[in-house]
Amino acid sequence: MRADDASAGVRAGQRSNPGTHAAPVAVTGIGFLTPLGRTVEAFDDALFEGRSAVRSEALVLKGIDPMLLAVAACDFDSANVRSTSRLPLDHGTAMALTVAQEAIAQAAIATGALDPDRLGVFWGSGIGGCASFDATAAMLYGEHRRLRPTTVLTVMPNAAVAEIALHFGARGSAIGYACACASSAVAIGEAMRAIRGGWLDVAIVGGHEAMLTPGLMASWHAMRVLAPPPQDAASTACRPFSGDRSGFALGEGAAALVLESESHARARGATVSATLAGYATNCDGSHITNPNPDGQARAMLAALRDAGLETGQIGHINAHGTATSAGDAAEAASIRAVFGRTVPVSATKAIHGHLMGGGGAVELIAALRCLERRALPPTANLVAPDAAFDLDFVVGSAREAGDLHYVLSNSFAFGGTNAVLIAARTL
Repeated sequence: MRADDASAGVRAGQRSNPGTHAAPVAVTGIGFLTPLGRTVEAFDDALFEGRSAVRSEALVLKGIDPMLLAVAACDFDSANVRSTSRLPLDHGTAMALTVAQEAIAQAAIATGALDPDRLGVFWGSGIGGCASFDATAAMLYGEHRRLRPTTVLTVMPNAAVAEIALHFGARGSAIGYACACASSAVAIGEAMRAIRGGWLDVAIVGGHEAMLTPGLMASWHAMRVLAPPPQDAASTACRPFSGDRSGFALGEGAAALVLESESHARARGATVSATLAGYATNCDGSHITNPNPDGQARAMLAALRDAGLETGQIGHINAHGTATSAGDAAEAASIRAVFGRTVPVSATKAIHGHLMGGGGAVELIAALRCLERRALPPTANLVAPDAAFDLDFVVGSAREAGDLHYVLSNSFAFGGTNAVLIAARTL
């Protein structure tokens, strides 16, 4: 499929095969920690009002010119978070453990009553212990100090997986996924497959990222993909799909969901307001940073097939929408190729920043809030969409969607990994 191939034949010939899809998986609890706040009310207010948490931050490092960056930070003190392992926790790992506890509490599930061999943890993070690694490098090379013997355990990419599994006594699959910006979306999707396959009854899933450290911020700045914060309005720095887009803002945060087989959820009388109906992942296989519309389109079509849906049944797309020149162009082309101009599109990174490995989980929760509220969020800061993008962008204010039943969320990553999730309303 070429990037400009938006024909009806492509959409009809490669769409779903209704009747062959696997069973949906119940979502029974969520927990999140984002720059938009920690409560559903605060999250919804910012999401549906298009109110950005992006601010400017000066990064001053010895021997390097000062950098002014657009970032979206969480109001969260990780110092008081304690783990079952009793090891020091990285800032991001503390976020992960906190939201997992909140998701389990909301699900009203007693993990001690579960078969531990059928309880799993699937978690995504692009890098892992960023704050701990930055601090370790400073201690070793800057201060010439001896390192803690627990350093590896704090920094390792699967630290959050291990801490969550230990805390809840999970003895099923406990797997960490590091697929850059698609990490948590892949983790959620693979947990769906494990539950559908009968390997697990319950899974704690999600992802986190906490890259607001000097070394990581300087690294992203060097890559020239960060949006420079306007002097008088830093909150407008990230402008997905805009004709004048200039990159993204770094964010931090975490999100967790409790997934269950529908039979397990029903048996314990759980409230199920939404399900995950479809998932697909693939790889562009063409370039490590330049996204390929063909690969993205194939992933969306595969997710539709997995859910047993036609393109016209999707009522909203939560776009990856990084506000980079190449990224937005590729995604707009892939959405157009699969859906034409029939589906409303929003992108939320403008308000909570790019959460990297944790982005897929946070943005799936945004999609679930759309199902719950039956409304579509505006893409903040999108005043004049790029003239080359012929899509139905939600702009200005939230849009009512009383008949919304299915939403699709895209996560497209460096390395060419694509992940697409489809959620459905059940109530």
